[in-house]
Amino acid sequence: MFVVKNTTVKFKQFSRCLGSFSRLSIAQVTNNSVSASSALCTNRFLGGSLWCAVPKTTSVTGHADASCGQNKVHVRWISTDEQQSSHQSKRKRPMLMDFPHLVWPSVIKTIRNWIMVHFIIRPYFDREFSLPDFVQGAKQALQIVSSSLAGGEVKQLQGLVDRVALNDIKQSLSKMSVAERYDIQVDKADVYFSFPYQVGVMFDESDDDNQKRFVEITMVFHVLRDLKGMIERGESVPLNVGALPEFRDKISICNYRFIKEFTKGVESDWTVNVVNHFKPSDYIEE
Repeated sequence: MFVVKNTTVKFKQFSRCLGSFSRLSIAQVTNNSVSASSALCTNRFLGGSLWCAVPKTTSVTGHADASCGQNKVHVRWISTDEQQSSHQSKRKRPMLMDFPHLVWPSVIKTIRNWIMVHFIIRPYFDREFSLPDFVQGAKQALQIVSSSLAGGEVKQLQGLVDRVALNDIKQSLSKMSVAERYDIQVDKADVYFSFPYQVGVMFDESDDDNQKRFVEITMVFHVLRDLKGMIERGESVPLNVGALPEFRDKISICNYRFIKEFTKGVESDWTVNVVNHFKPSDYIEE
């Protein structure tokens, strides 16, 4: 017959520790409902320690100790929220130029653009000027400029892009990664919506004998990457593609401003003095 005298004492200490552990858990975890069955506890009588691992998914991590005689309770919270938050933080692509983000047309500017084209540009500057034809040429310029920038071939844009703008673009490209530069490339067939945001006429009266005249047109392009491939594969493209989450990361907006001199006796071509690409998704998640 075996007589164990210290068993009652051990179990009394163990019960007091459980009481302390329950009070500690309620005090430390007030905003989390943790069931008793989710705690995995093992008791080691030799060492007199009680280890409890409580699964948890909040952003609080730490340890809590409670002493009860010779027994100790250790509580550790395991969390992955900090890792998830680090993955959610997104690095914005540097802007090519410091220019306001233009996304949608303005009703007032659209009416004003029509007046400028039909009552000023065509009668006095260029009778054959057509805004729809200009938009098609602007899409071609978008593809050429963006492809050159994505490939790092900036020198090929001399004469097509303004010299001052080209210097700003070079500095911005140096801050971009290879993937960010590649994302600049645009196929004109991927443009699903475009419009002239503003048409302006400028006069330079510094020379009294020969007044210089310029026309400046700001274009906005909405681009859906691989739109051309979707059409070739026979896939349907929703009309509200810009509002669907599955297409959000594939959409980018490009702002290009074109300028041409229309001074009498001067032959010139359209050049680009503003280039900007951005993704609306980078700003929706702010």
